[in-house]
Formats: sequence, C-alpha cells, structure tokens
Amino acid sequence: MAISSVAVIGAGTMGNGIAHVAAQSGFSVTLIDVSQGALDKARATIAGNLDRQVKKELITAADKESVLGRITTATDLVAGCTSADLVIEAASENFDVKKSIFTTLDSVCKPDAYLATNTSSISITELAAVTGRADKVIGMHFFNPVPVMKLCEIIRGLATSDETYATIKALAETMGKTPVEVQDYPGFISNRILMPMINEAIYCVMEGIASPEDIDTVMKLGMAHPMGPLTLADFIGLDVCLSIMEVLHNGLGDSKYRPCPLLRKMVAAGYLGRKSGQGFYSYTN
Repeated sequence: MAISSVAVIGAGTMGNGIAHVAAQSGFSVTLIDVSQGALDKARATIAGNLDRQVKKELITAADKESVLGRITTATDLVAGCTSADLVIEAASENFDVKKSIFTTLDSVCKPDAYLATNTSSISITELAAVTGRADKVIGMHFFNPVPVMKLCEIIRGLATSDETYATIKALAETMGKTPVEVQDYPGFISNRILMPMINEAIYCVMEGIASPEDIDTVMKLGMAHPMGPLTLADFIGLDVCLSIMEVLHNGLGDSKYRPCPLLRKMVAAGYLGRKSGQGFYSYTN
C-alpha cells in the first residue's frame, strides 16, 4: 500500500521532529497528543526549526508555509488515526503505555494501515502481539534531533512481513534518512552498544577514577566522539538511560548490563540531566 497520510502519536521532542520531517517530505501529517498545550508547543517548535532552515537557505519561506500546512493536530487518538496509512507512535518509553496505544490503534485504524513505534528499546514482537496485524507492525527508531540526524533503525518483529519492511524502508529513505535493518533484540543496535558505554562511564565516576569532565574529554579527544558519554547521558535523560539499561539487563540476563548504582541514585534524586537542570553537569544558568 502506498503511504500518503501519517499520524504521529506524541508531541514531545521526538514526535514533533518526526512530524516535521514527514510533512517536509510531502506527507499529510496528523500530530496527536492528549494535551493541547503540548500540541501548541510542538507546532511552535516545528515553526522555529523551519525558520532556521529558511535562514540557512535550505528551504524557502513558501516551503515553510507548505510544510506547516500539511500538519494538523488532534487530541483524540481515534479521530486522528482512522484514515492514516501509517501511524508512528512516539509516546513514553513505557511498555504498558505503548501496549494500550497499540491495542486501540488495531481496533480503529484501517485494516491495511501500518503501525510503527519509535521505541529505543521495547520489543516490537511484544507490541505486535497485542494486535491482529503483527505482520504490519514495525519499529522506526529515529534519533534526536530528528530533522538533523540521518539514521533510522528499522526493527523487524518476529512476524513483520517483507512487504512491511520494504515499504517502511522506502518511506524512511523518502524522509531523507539512512535506514538500517535490525532484528528485534533488546537495545537493537544503537542502544545495545551505546548504553553499556554510558553505564561504564558512570561506573568510572562512581569509583572515583576521573571527573565527568575528564572522562568526556578522553572520549572526545581520544576516540573522536563528538560528545562525551556523560554529556550525552544528560542530553538523553538519565531516567531514559536507566530504563534502557533495565531492558537490556532483564532481556539479556547478563550482569554486564547491570545499571550502575550511581545512575539509580541520581534518577531517584531527580537528577535527570538537562531536562531537570542537574545531571553530571549543571544546567541552571
């Protein structure tokens, strides 16, 4: 089935980024969130990001208005999804939340609609199992900021069909992304490799091996990483890092994925990184 209309569930950082890129690629987009305030903020964010593209002469002012014209918003999940060819869920990284959404989507979406999730760690196979269309369920893991980052992990659940994979891969390419095919195992590729590195950097802080600044400097100057692991952890959110490490630990059962006790302590204290103003670095100024 050819895809012309896309619904995006969740108006947060990832959701508004996905909506931006989909609309800029010519798709009709409905951005859905339970909060009208979140939708208004998302639309303002998209407009601001488009303004930056205009200033950089990447698009014209007319292009900006065309992109915004292709985005509508809705607070009603059912009304926003019934006519969509593809629904991309970008809600909270919580299985129960996603399970509830996918159960609803299966009952209200067109029989031939594709259902995708932007999850960074949750099993595609388990989400597909709550629907009656497991062959049409797939993972599309975008990276933040979505309008800038080129990578998209396309994750196949156990029952995902070749036709679904080919359609979603082509769509990702239309959206200007470089898709990579990934099988459904905890953490996929990116977080299976990235999160243990971040977790080990946190162990280095906990054990007093070096300061966060020096650890980040080693990885930037010695390994040519554009951002140190602890700065990156603050950017991602320490609560998100902890959640992904728990998925890896529970799903793979190997002690090497055990979340660092300091990570647990910081999350318990509300030190979540940039979004809380304090993580391994302070963001209060």
